[in-house]
Amino acid sequence: MVRNKMHVKKGDLVAVIAGKYKGKRGKVIRVVPHERRVVVEGVNMVKKHQRPQGQLMQGGIINQEAPIHGSNVMLVCPRCDEPVRSGHKILENGAKVRVCAQCDEVVDQ
Repeated sequence: MVRNKMHVKKGDLVAVIAGKYKGKRGKVIRVVPHERRVVVEGVNMVKKHQRPQGQLMQGGIINQEAPIHGSNVMLVCPRCDEPVRSGHKILENGAKVRVCAQCDEVVDQ
């Protein structure tokens, strides 16, 4: 089985670099690695027609984010505050972390 690894994780701040929403930034809500897609907050909004579910939930047309391909987003470095490529580094304690390829700042919290 092939394991598709993604360069972004849930909760990362990313910038969209291609497509209709190019230039927009948002937080990653969900990652779908087997499809190489990510759901970004406020990006790729689509209208969904939803049926009422039982007594409590109301039906109607709702707006929600749809997945976009992972190659269309880049990680935003917390120090540089711009979209950058990420690399990996192993710390003294043996932990493998993602780092900004330009300023060498650790991206993982």
